[in-house]
Amino acid sequence: MLYQIKDGTVTAGGNLILSHIDFEIHGKEKIAVVGNNGAGKTTLLRLIAGELDLDRDDRREGPGILCSGKPTVGYLKQQAFADRDRTVWEELLSSCPCPDSFAIERFEYEREYDTLFTGLGFSKADKKKKLSEFSGGEQTKIALIRHLLLKPDILLLDEPTNHLDIETTEWLEQYMKQYEKAVVMVSHDRFFLDQTVSVVYELSGRRLTRYPGNYTHYREEKGKAVRLQTKAYERQQEEIRRLEAIVERFKNKPNKAAFARSKKKAVERIVPVPRPEENDIHMFTGPLEPAFPGSKWVFESEHLKIGYDKPILEITMRIRRGQKIGILGSNGAGKSTFLKTAAGLLSPVSGEYSLGNQITIGYFDQHSSEMNSTKTVAEHFHDLFPSLTEKEVRSILGAYLFGGKEAGKRVDLLSGGEKSRLVLAELLQSRPNFLILDEPTNHMDIRAKETLESAFRAYTGTILFVSHDRYFLSRVAESVLIFEDRTVFSYPFGYEHYLERRRKAESGDDIAARMKAEEQALIAGMRAVPKAERHRLKEIPVEEAYLDWKLGLVLERLLPAKERVEELSSCVEMMKEKWMESEEFWNGGPWEEAGDYERLKEECQRAWEEWEALCLEWYDTAFEETM
Repeated sequence: MLYQIKDGTVTAGGNLILSHIDFEIHGKEKIAVVGNNGAGKTTLLRLIAGELDLDRDDRREGPGILCSGKPTVGYLKQQAFADRDRTVWEELLSSCPCPDSFAIERFEYEREYDTLFTGLGFSKADKKKKLSEFSGGEQTKIALIRHLLLKPDILLLDEPTNHLDIETTEWLEQYMKQYEKAVVMVSHDRFFLDQTVSVVYELSGRRLTRYPGNYTHYREEKGKAVRLQTKAYERQQEEIRRLEAIVERFKNKPNKAAFARSKKKAVERIVPVPRPEENDIHMFTGPLEPAFPGSKWVFESEHLKIGYDKPILEITMRIRRGQKIGILGSNGAGKSTFLKTAAGLLSPVSGEYSLGNQITIGYFDQHSSEMNSTKTVAEHFHDLFPSLTEKEVRSILGAYLFGGKEAGKRVDLLSGGEKSRLVLAELLQSRPNFLILDEPTNHMDIRAKETLESAFRAYTGTILFVSHDRYFLSRVAESVLIFEDRTVFSYPFGYEHYLERRRKAESGDDIAARMKAEEQALIAGMRAVPKAERHRLKEIPVEEAYLDWKLGLVLERLLPAKERVEELSSCVEMMKEKWMESEEFWNGGPWEEAGDYERLKEECQRAWEEWEALCLEWYDTAFEETM
């Protein structure tokens, strides 16, 4: 045990912030602390850093804070340096443990310093600049480098990914995975937490709850715990009502009075199960269907050059109905320009594009939420959808976290994130079949993001979107477009799969499953033509016929593998649902079929890997033959 808080309480300014919390750091654990704004996350970090003390508590046994030896603590806060006239080089060398410039320790320190400095986006020439010449965000990054160089036993990080672009954040993720000391961090970057932490502490109601695993696992386990507590609470309330009904029925009957008193005492002896806290994230369980399905091909472009005065890039591609495509690329690569062009808000420089039949577009960008209205949220929403009853309006708004008092707020008093959420609720309620979204979750808190992620996953139409929120990308995008070097590449799997393949590749520019969007459009169009029609019209030349034959050989193995995955996945899900509906599950009893379930999961995983390999082989074949 490196560090432990046992039964600790913290009060500040007469307000209770942390109440009888337990917190532990074991060895080199990477720990995330999550909770709503104002829950006390920064207070906990300050407590671990030694800036705050626990309240005196005569009932607490022991000092409240226990440490193994005297661990060093480094605390990265969102603040600038005290002396900003020093150069970066002077600041970082001031922390060097070895003053001898010829010592091996000094050489290792400077080498790692260069690695960190360039990894976090600086150039070596920046070392000579004064700290005052850097922005607040850049100064925070330099402070992070200093802490990483010192390697304290416990490193405390408060929003470490603020001011970092995606590339730098990915670099920091890899560094943190190899970091040899304990880390406790507060961050709203859920993907960063998924990649780096092994323990999550949730701070809610002034209490801490420990969950092993990363952020996604924490959300799953919390959901399960809430369902279990809800079931236990409902059963207890049902039992109390049953006993009270017996008491009411027999209390006035002389020959049953003793029986009624015994039941009344039984009610009084019941230890109440706490009412479960309401989950502040709404999960959409049913599909959100567009008003019209639209044609099979939603969007098609041929040598489409996009830009303003001059073209930024050229793109030839097709988007099929139901696809959910995320767009990746650096700032200025043309992502937003492409969305505006696809939505018809910007004319192309040259080339052609078209929408399919009965395609209706729902477009969102950061200007979409710039609304001012003295109406309440409920009134504003009802005016847009007058056929809805007031009850239906309240129900729909509640699903997007505008329940109760929130629906009575004036629209012009909402925050930027709340206005964006309201506009997206309006878009989804209007049921277009093609959503084009530019940074839809900017300025939103985690509960709002996860609610909208659930909505977009339930939406059965087509989505084309840009987002810098990598967790949102991983949860919503089923394939990605990469805008780089004035070219567009298509990757047919999700964002996490793309990252994994990119890490495995020797070069980031050589990913076998990644194709130019133009090549994907060609292949998709060829596959859409029935074989009999191809033969009759003789529109397929020898080269394409050969390609089709090679693809067909892979397809013969691919389709049975896909069916096998679907079959096994269905069996795993059915077994899990059967267990969760059983009495043993709700009573916390053992699961006799647990071994069979794990074996079935392993078989399903192997089948999925085989199917994935065949998918990549299919795309590899298409990529090689169409170059």
